[in-house]
Amino acid sequence: MDIRITPHALRGSVTPPPSKSLSHRALIAARLARAEGRLTGLAESKDIAATAACLDALFTISDGFPVLDCGESGSTLRFLIPLSLVLRGGAKFTGRGRLMQRPQEPYFEIFRKIGVHFEQKYQELDVMGALTPGVYELPGDVSSQFVTGLLYALPLLPGDSEIRVTSPLQSREYVTITVDVLKKYGISVENRDFTAFSVPGNQRYAPCDYAVEADWSQAAFWDIPFFFDHPNIDLRGLNFSSLQGDRVIHRWLRNMLYDRAPEAEYDMSQTPDLLPPMAAAAAIRSYGTANGSSSGRYGQVTRFVNAARLRMKESDRITATANMLRSFGVECREGPDSLAVTGTDRIRSCTVDGANDHRIVMAAAILATRADGPVTILGAEAVEKSYPTFFDEYRRLGGIADVL
Repeated sequence: MDIRITPHALRGSVTPPPSKSLSHRALIAARLARAEGRLTGLAESKDIAATAACLDALFTISDGFPVLDCGESGSTLRFLIPLSLVLRGGAKFTGRGRLMQRPQEPYFEIFRKIGVHFEQKYQELDVMGALTPGVYELPGDVSSQFVTGLLYALPLLPGDSEIRVTSPLQSREYVTITVDVLKKYGISVENRDFTAFSVPGNQRYAPCDYAVEADWSQAAFWDIPFFFDHPNIDLRGLNFSSLQGDRVIHRWLRNMLYDRAPEAEYDMSQTPDLLPPMAAAAAIRSYGTANGSSSGRYGQVTRFVNAARLRMKESDRITATANMLRSFGVECREGPDSLAVTGTDRIRSCTVDGANDHRIVMAAAILATRADGPVTILGAEAVEKSYPTFFDEYRRLGGIADVL
């Protein structure tokens, strides 16, 4: 699906969808506690549907080796690999897009040590064997999802275990919300300053009432017009005391709007999903003040650093973000783990490749509201991965987005 956007200011109130990160975690815990009916506000997206379908296969298909179709969801794959070993002695995992190209070596290194069989093909991964209580070592600079996957599985083992993080843990807040969800479902985990996690065995998931809060990573895209066209957008339903790390977008955009320094730098190691919306905001950082008058601050450079992991997302998200910005006429420079964006006084009419990446499409749609002419976004259906109603909300807020 390609969409043509005619630039028009967004105006009105919007409530971001439920958190995708929390939905994955709560859905898995609720199923383990046999309490799905007490879980409310679950996000509706392809990623969450993949997790739900995989859990159905793990719990309801009793004959044969379960086949778990993870779609393009890295969370689904990495969260369920350890659980499949504990619950069913393994599974066949399938996926699409770039999913099976994303790193799994932290698990594979563990499997080699404990004798778990694994075989990875083009779009399939077979794992077979058993997890046993013990010490599990993981690097912290590949993905926090490996830690989360083990944290769900290890409490079910018949003895105590420990996860040791052998390098500084990136995306720490995602592990924080994992531990919080586990606690609500009766699972005890000791977090030792993100360098190690003690996990008692012989635990059982307990039912609880859980309502998924709004998603700060999706709110990030509406936050741009909220700040740069204030007060046109009224953001509702967000928890400003949330444990979601992406809540920092609110403070970062406020700083970006009023910062008159010629250069700025943002460390993406803990909040990698914020790169596309932050880069879009950086492009218009010098575009004007909140009341619409020119600030005369064109040419500011915003650097996003420690972002190497973004090269293994749904797209190479550093390159995809850079290509998206260049389509709009925005100057930017890539580094191996960085992106530098120069603010401009002109966002030009163009055609943008959505790169099969939901966050690239949404960033482009927001940036298109400032363009000097129509903008066509190719592959706009990518938003279905995380935010299938994004363009419905966009139109409701006054955006003009026509399907071609």
